[in-house]
Formats: sequence, C-alpha cells, structure tokens
Amino acid sequence: MRLVAALAGLLLTTAGLAATPAAAADPEPTAQSIRFTTSDGVSLQTTLFSSDPSVPRPTVVEFSPYGNNSQTVTPSAGTNVLLVQIRGTGSSDGQFDALGPRNQADVPEVLQWACEQPWSNGSLGINGFSASAIIIYNSMHQQLPCVKAMVLKSGTFELYRDLLVPGGVSNIVPGAGVILLIGAPALLQGAERLERNPASSLDVLSGLFLAGLNAGLLHPTLDDFWKKRRFRGDVNHVPVLVIDGFFDVESRGAFQGYQQLRDDGAHLLVVGAHDGAPEGTDGGAAETNAWFDHYLSGVDNGVENHPRVQMLLSDGDREDMLAGQYVSRNATDWPVPGTTWHSLSLDATKSGSARSLNDGSLTLGSPGKTGLQTYLAAPTIPFNSDPPNTAILGGFGLNQLTTALPFLSQMDLTEPLGLSYTTRPLKQDVLAVGPAALDVRLSSTSPETAIWAVLTDVAPDGSSHPLTVGRLLTSFPDIDESKSLKDGNGTIVQPYGDFSRKTPLASLTPKLYHVELWPVGNRFKAGHRIRLDLVGASLASLPTLPGLTSVRVGGTSGSRLLLPVLPESNLPAALN
Repeated sequence: MRLVAALAGLLLTTAGLAATPAAAADPEPTAQSIRFTTSDGVSLQTTLFSSDPSVPRPTVVEFSPYGNNSQTVTPSAGTNVLLVQIRGTGSSDGQFDALGPRNQADVPEVLQWACEQPWSNGSLGINGFSASAIIIYNSMHQQLPCVKAMVLKSGTFELYRDLLVPGGVSNIVPGAGVILLIGAPALLQGAERLERNPASSLDVLSGLFLAGLNAGLLHPTLDDFWKKRRFRGDVNHVPVLVIDGFFDVESRGAFQGYQQLRDDGAHLLVVGAHDGAPEGTDGGAAETNAWFDHYLSGVDNGVENHPRVQMLLSDGDREDMLAGQYVSRNATDWPVPGTTWHSLSLDATKSGSARSLNDGSLTLGSPGKTGLQTYLAAPTIPFNSDPPNTAILGGFGLNQLTTALPFLSQMDLTEPLGLSYTTRPLKQDVLAVGPAALDVRLSSTSPETAIWAVLTDVAPDGSSHPLTVGRLLTSFPDIDESKSLKDGNGTIVQPYGDFSRKTPLASLTPKLYHVELWPVGNRFKAGHRIRLDLVGASLASLPTLPGLTSVRVGGTSGSRLLLPVLPESNLPAALN
C-alpha cells in the first residue's frame, strides 16, 4: 500500500493536480469555467485560461482525467489553454471507460465546439502528458477539427503493451495507482457534482470501478477491450512533438508513436517525463512552447528544422543522470541510423564479477560448452529489478533515499537470487541506444512464469545499475514477425509479441522465447561492464506461482542478448 500511495502521490504532482502558476504575462490569464454538453447529453467540465477571452487566439487543448488545474502546459503569452476534464472524471459527468470508445468520441466534439468559440481563432493545438496523451493516441483515427499541432509526453501507444500488461505481465501496482490518481479528484470534487447533478455520482463511481476491474484483472490477453485502447491509425497528419525519457514508466509508447508519425513531421525529444529531467534542463518545456508558437501562431523560430531526434543518455546510472551527468546525442531518426545489434551469448564461463547463483559471462560468438542454469523465479524488490516503476517514485523522495542507501536501487539485493551474465571490462566507451532483445531458451516447473531480464551497467567498483528491463509471461511464446523490427540482416531485434491467447508450458523441455527489452540509452564507459540479470518478476507485478526456471546456455541453440550499439562505438574492439 505504501508503494501505491507513493506512486499516486508522485503522479498527482507530475500530472499537475496541484495548481501550477502560469508564467508571468501582461495581463495575467484568468480561469473561466465552462460546461460542455456532448451529443449524448453528458455534461463535461472545461476551464479556459486566457488573458483576454474577448480576443480570438490560438488555443492549446488538454483532455485530462486528473481534475481541476491539471493542465501540464504553460504556453507563450497570447495563447489560450482549454482544460477538458474527461467524461466520468474530475467534475465531469458520465462513466469513465478507461480511455475507450466513449471517451474517444468526446474528443472531436469538444474540439469542434472549441474551434467555434469567440475566444478561439480556429487554430487549435493539443497537449498531453501521461493519460492526457494516451487519450489522444487512442483518438487519432478520428478527424480532430482545427488541430494544427500536438505535443504528446509520456503516453502509451498501446495501453496493454506500454503500461498495464507489458510482455503479458500484469503491471498491477502502477495500474492501481492510476485508478487512485483518477478517482481522487473525482471524489474531492464530488460535492460540486452532488449539488449540480446528484444522479451522475453513481455513473462516475461505477465507471471508475469497472475501469479498474477491466484493465486490472478481467482482460489478461490482448482482446477487443485493449484493441479499442491503442493507436488505430492517424487521419489528421499534423506535426507531433513526442517527449519522454529512457527511464519513464511509459517510455516504449513514445518511441513507437514517433515511428508511426514521423512521415507527418514528428520530432522525438528524449529528455525525461515521469522519470524526471536532469538538473539544469527543462524537460522539454522550451521546445514545447516553440512547437506551439510555430505551428499555431506562425512564429518563424526554426523549430521544424531542429534535429528530428534529440536525446539525453544516462552515463552509467539513473540518479547520476538526474544530478546532471548525462550524454547528449542527436539523430535523424529512430532507431538511430547505423545502429548495429550485436549478439552477446549467455555463457556459463565464470566472469568473476557477480554475486549471482552462476556468475556467468556475456561473450561475442557462440560458447562451445552447453548446459542448463537454474534459478527460483520468486518476486523481487522493484527498486532493484524494475527501473520504469522505480523512476516514477524518484522525485517523491526515493532518489534521496537511494543516494544515501545505494543498494536499494542497485542489484545488490536481487542479484544473488538469480542468474547473471557479464562482459569483461570494456576497453573503450560504448554507446548503447535503441530497443534490445533477449532470445532465451528456458523451461520452468511452473505452468506460467514471468521472464524478467534486467540490463545493467556495472561500474569498476562492482556496483550494478539497472537501465532497462525485458518482461514476458511464458504463456505468450509467439510473436508477430511482420510487426517485429528487424536489422539489415533480417534478425528480429525488437520482437512484437502475440498476446491474443495463452499457451501454458506443457513440459520441462526448454522453449525459445523472444523477449523485448524497452529502449536503452546509456554510455557504458571504459572500465565498466555490461550485465544481464535473469530474476523473478517485480513485486509491482501480479504474481505467478514460484517455480524453478532453467536456462539453456552455450552452443548454437543457447540464449543471447541483442544489444543496440551506435555507429561511433565499436563493441568488438571494446571487448577485445
């Protein structure tokens, strides 16, 4: 419960539930409450923030489930902001349907109305952060009237894959935190609803309850419920600025979204989101304002000519990155052109560097010696094994705690319970940027278990710093090859899992699984090592029955990590 509470508290702050003062302007924007009635008769709460509502101006619209004052953008002077509280949340009536079809249908209706108001000049932008970005990704298959540009920060491209059930593993604690986030303002603003429309209170409560039940427990496979809550095409073709961070809880969605939207002028800014922005940076605020200034107001600021992909990479550690130690890298596309995915074999040979059950090695080429290595797939401490969920708690005091007690966010407590595979110390720096993959052959004594793979940066002092994670429930062994990313040799380097039906393990014969690791962006410095840990699932996930998991290593049928390396780095030379 403490984890859920902390998660909820941080996301409340991040989403802007606490009122954020607008940037100084002359005159200062004021808030005007306006009710909007949808085509099916439901009343939605909207709030216009404008310094002069009598003057038609460009308007940035944000659809939020987080209640009053939850807008997450402060645009330049002369631009309005319209906050729309999503159906069934905050002070809006109706039933929340987990950002599904009914919530989506409200989006174009509100935009058409906003476009025709006297305070709008017909030039609308859309801003979204987290849930307010997700609803837009889910709605882009509809014509969105008068929209000229969008900024979408840390939103899921597919709600199932990118947040709530990554790899088919239920991410239940963050899911519960999201429902708490949405439910809290609905309850706090309930007095106004009871006074205005008492009957709507039951709709709101039942909608939140059903959303939590459906998204959390009733749909473990990627069925029609989830298919209606993902990107389903784009008929608008407007330029989109996509923002996120490598450690963010929803990071996969940003990279997938950019790839789908890049032909319409999308840019990708990887500078931080829920995970926080490095000290001395602004989390994309200046780029956001420049984007809206250019596309809504016609300001010739050159933002359209900025590098298509701008990234801040970690330099070995998440906390150090937030403290200002990072590497900047721009690119013309994502994945970065020229990236090579190197095959690193899981090798039984002792590395002499880990405290794991096996202390194996990661090596180029195929080790001659084959064998099975076994560990108990029992729940693990999220602060060690779950970088995306850990990062969202950082700004809520966790970073200070882990700085004082580094073992909490390193692999110290989890590594001895699993298997590890580590390279020799690098002879030169290696920039690893892109999605990674694990091809692993394994069996389990449990009919269903989670494969949990953590990629870490091992410093010369032996401390192991988690960078990203791969998750896959063994009941989902299949992939859709046509949707999987392949390198120039035809090797699948980002598997696209098939989560349409479960196939429980039927025997103890090792089976091949393709595990997607979310994108990594890190400089492995000379003297550091690259490590892969195989451990039990994070306690933030819905548990499975503990079982003994055996991994096949060595030979031509062994397991391997496919690591993305930028063209300026030479991994074979670094491993010598």
